[in-house]
Amino acid sequence: MKYAALPTVGCIMAVVFLSQPLSAQNDGAWREQRRRMAQRPRRIILNNDGGEAHYFPRDQEPTAENFLALRTSPLAGSQVDSVFYCSISSGFSYFTHHTEVGSPLIKDNPLRPDRRNISSVLYQQGTDPLRAVLDWCHANGRECFWSMRMNDTHDGVHTPETPHHLFPPLKSEHPEYLLGTLEQPPQYGKWTSVDYGLPVIRDLAFRYIEEVCRNYDVDGVELDFFRHLAYFRSTAAGQAAAPEEREAMTQLIRCIRAMVDREGRRRGRPILLAVRVPDAPDYCHWLGLDLETWLKEDLLDLVTGGGYFRLRPWKDLVKLGHKHGVQVCAGLSESRVKGETSSPARNSVEGYRARALSAWQAGIDSIYLFNYFHPEGEMLRELGDPALLESRSRVHFAAVRNGNAERYVPESKRFQTIGVITPENPVVVPFGQTRSVSLNGKVVWNKGDALAFLVRTLEPGYLNLSCQGTVLEEGPSENGWRRFPVSQPFRPGEIQVDFEAKAGAQRPDGEWTASWNHTENLEQPWYALSRRVNTVSESRPEGLLLADRGTESGNYIYWAYPWNVDPSTKTVAEARVRVCSGWNNVIVCNGTETERVCLYPDRIALYYGKQSWPMDTTDAFHTYRIELKEKDIRVYVDDVLRLDGTGKFRHSTGRNTISFGAANSPGMGEALWQSLRFRAPAQNLAILDLALAIDPATPEQ
Repeated sequence: MKYAALPTVGCIMAVVFLSQPLSAQNDGAWREQRRRMAQRPRRIILNNDGGEAHYFPRDQEPTAENFLALRTSPLAGSQVDSVFYCSISSGFSYFTHHTEVGSPLIKDNPLRPDRRNISSVLYQQGTDPLRAVLDWCHANGRECFWSMRMNDTHDGVHTPETPHHLFPPLKSEHPEYLLGTLEQPPQYGKWTSVDYGLPVIRDLAFRYIEEVCRNYDVDGVELDFFRHLAYFRSTAAGQAAAPEEREAMTQLIRCIRAMVDREGRRRGRPILLAVRVPDAPDYCHWLGLDLETWLKEDLLDLVTGGGYFRLRPWKDLVKLGHKHGVQVCAGLSESRVKGETSSPARNSVEGYRARALSAWQAGIDSIYLFNYFHPEGEMLRELGDPALLESRSRVHFAAVRNGNAERYVPESKRFQTIGVITPENPVVVPFGQTRSVSLNGKVVWNKGDALAFLVRTLEPGYLNLSCQGTVLEEGPSENGWRRFPVSQPFRPGEIQVDFEAKAGAQRPDGEWTASWNHTENLEQPWYALSRRVNTVSESRPEGLLLADRGTESGNYIYWAYPWNVDPSTKTVAEARVRVCSGWNNVIVCNGTETERVCLYPDRIALYYGKQSWPMDTTDAFHTYRIELKEKDIRVYVDDVLRLDGTGKFRHSTGRNTISFGAANSPGMGEALWQSLRFRAPAQNLAILDLALAIDPATPEQ
């Protein structure tokens, strides 16, 4: 009986198969072969999201050779030992490989007219994206896993008016499979997430994976749970996964393990099983992903931790994985810390070198790169060699990711043991007090290397910095970073920095804390918040034009500043702007409350405070002064009070920023901004960023 004819039998059969003792399934030789395959050295694992087939340059000939040249064939000579290839798998059911269980993704992205999807062309040539990469890897001595995104929701901006090209037929035909609707989205995660509490969804996931294992000679399968982390109705509502939900997911993993063993036996070579998950088992447990049970039951061969955020030191996941004989990979992906326009930067090769070396020092088995699209890049020829990294210049940041674990789990900081310090998440030091910040992981260097701590702060001149009991003298600033050279040797290892905010050195209350005008570039700590489809940020003689010219869901363009104000004291902000059209905002958030001061062509308004004042905002540049204190907000136009929001500053927020820009979906807006400045009593010292730069004693070769 063919499995495809019975939508639920395949998984049931796998469970029966797995109910036998492992010794009955696998003789010693088979288990040893699987162990050797799993424990082979992997310097770098490169995850390829499959976009080169979906976004193939329209001006190139669509051949397998040209397709491979974009991201794969340049890997020859690199340290990449394994490629984890994702044949899109977006929207849960869309794939660019040959599939009869899912839906072939062969259409173009309408928002990218310069690109085309060549999957169907490759089909006609007798191959497909997955097969072409797999064949290249095996011909060039590389391992190749197929990576499935278990609940990818890039289609989460889909609407009937503006359909998303990754929203698959499955979801149109079966809206009951989803965790929400456009009108009633879940509290956590996207509304287009499928519900793994449904047997049909778990069975479909199983069948997608089984189809690949039957039809492709893959070395392994990766279950990428990080794309994305909403799997059950309970967690989507902000509650921990129910025991029966957690067990249902574990049963699916058992099914998949049994199936890959069965298919591996059929072809005479094991198929390995890997997962990519958050690096904290208790956070995973909340989501319904029982990582510890999966490891105890010998269901996995590799575990990759880390993605959008990090919660724990690498050594914790290493200890857990190695306890069960499983390789542990350090998931390094691009930093999304906003506003890094100058060196040093997290996404630089120096930043990646430091991250990789710290992971190797923690006992990691492999460096796993995600969202890295430069197959000829030097990082792919360095990060797999710890000894080489020690001889290269590098920059260790106290935090690389902002950490948005709250997107999927409420109060997620309870699961986090490593600190986060970025311009959006500053460390606040009250004047006269000291706070300590650690660099995450071990830091090593060679004798004679030059070391310097780099710090960003909103209050220059009010800081003492010390490390291992030594107060460091400040050197010249560089690209907005305050530099503290290390003049005597420190002990390598876990590095802690102590910040002291000097007592009595507060800035006078009348001074502007920060000021920008349109003749200057917006540099850190300013950072951009934007979806750059039909948006414009353009410097003009009369001002900075910020324009949202599209109605696509999620469209906007803003610049934000982590002003770190105290809600109990008076804060004043001034923006000079001329509205051109539509909806524009100055958004003020003081850590407890938020308000949008809306600038329309014919009026200004408090979005949450439900007040407005009729005026022509397009006739000239006007100065809008916003005053905040506790629950009060007032808006003056050219020094005249126009909006009195006494007691109406009450919409809660966790952010402490000021931002200005254009619209949000589905609105549009354009305005010319000449200046923005603010002042607030200095109650504390805000440390926006911390890094340690290490330059080798001898020039790099």
